Amino acid sequence: MPGLVPGIHVFLFPGHDEPGAAGVVMTYIAKPKFHHPGLPKNDLGYTHRDYEGKISTLCAGCGHDSITASIIEACFELSIEPHRVAKISGIGCSSKTPDYFLGNSHGFNSVHGRMPSVLTGANLANRDLIYLGVSGDGDSASIGFGQFAHSIRRGVNMTYIVENNGVYGLTKGQFSATADRGSKSKKGVMNTDNAIDLVAIALQLGASFVARSFSGDKTQLVPLIAAAIRHKGASFIDVISPCIAFNNHAGSTKSFDYVREHNDAVNRLDVITSRDPITVDYAPGSVQVVEQHDGTRLALRKIDADYDANDRLAAMTFLQKHAAKGQVVTGLLYVDPDAEDMHTHLDTVETPLNTLEAKELCPGSSALDKINASLR
Repeated sequence: MPGLVPGIHVFLFPGHDEPGAAGVVMTYIAKPKFHHPGLPKNDLGYTHRDYEGKISTLCAGCGHDSITASIIEACFELSIEPHRVAKISGIGCSSKTPDYFLGNSHGFNSVHGRMPSVLTGANLANRDLIYLGVSGDGDSASIGFGQFAHSIRRGVNMTYIVENNGVYGLTKGQFSATADRGSKSKKGVMNTDNAIDLVAIALQLGASFVARSFSGDKTQLVPLIAAAIRHKGASFIDVISPCIAFNNHAGSTKSFDYVREHNDAVNRLDVITSRDPITVDYAPGSVQVVEQHDGTRLALRKIDADYDANDRLAAMTFLQKHAAKGQVVTGLLYVDPDAEDMHTHLDTVETPLNTLEAKELCPGSSALDKINASLR
């Protein structure tokens, strides 16, 4: 196509549930591979550059890029080998972001709303990978709402991040299903529909790690992502991520100013790996420590003295009470220290299914005869 600058060109066309979009051409430019010899390194000898991807093509100042930076920081701090991560996404501005981090990881960009089922299938085939699902409010709360629900209730061992801006950013800013009732669009139109609160739904469906954060609060978001990755079970993080093009104005409840003014953080989180000394302050009433299966400890520096992150029902009530006041509750809202995942529920073998040979997968006709006999 004439007029394109050198790079990798991807042609994007509208989804069937995103009205009014026109086909556009995106150009991806790879970052130079040069690493400054003085860059800090983690336990594996990797630098932050080893966890980066291509240069972002999102709008300058987009909250999604801040989430990308937090994911990079969390993986760097955890000393994760990039090739052990599988990043799965759907369609939308949010689902483009996996191209901007962990360039040496496995990746799959699915169709609109189908990220959870693709991730579930990959997880069943190979339980040894770290699964990171990135989606948006349009991708997960509308066309993919059922997919979202079933992946959570099945307890898929994953970190599911929704980059929530309340609009369809690729198609000129229509309200999404997470837009708050009474909020105004950039053109002054008021949303009259009730919002879907994905955090409340995740709690109800049995997610064992539930959190909400703000893209502009890296201090809170990085340890939340790190803790979610280390958690065994369905980890869900809803990140309010303002769309600077269509949802960052007065009247929006997902703008930078609104979230900063109405943010009610219930705790601050530190992630302490099992091989590191515990250095947090254990003064009575100020720190709550939760130990996970892998030995990781979550140290909650409690801001709200009455909040208990181990009480699912109380978390749901807390959310509703503060939502009625127009407050955005952030932090680790619920965690189950004894969580189980889908492989535990299904009693699958420890060996990843994709490495089993035919003799293990097919026990023979005699075994089938016994199964059939038991059903007569």
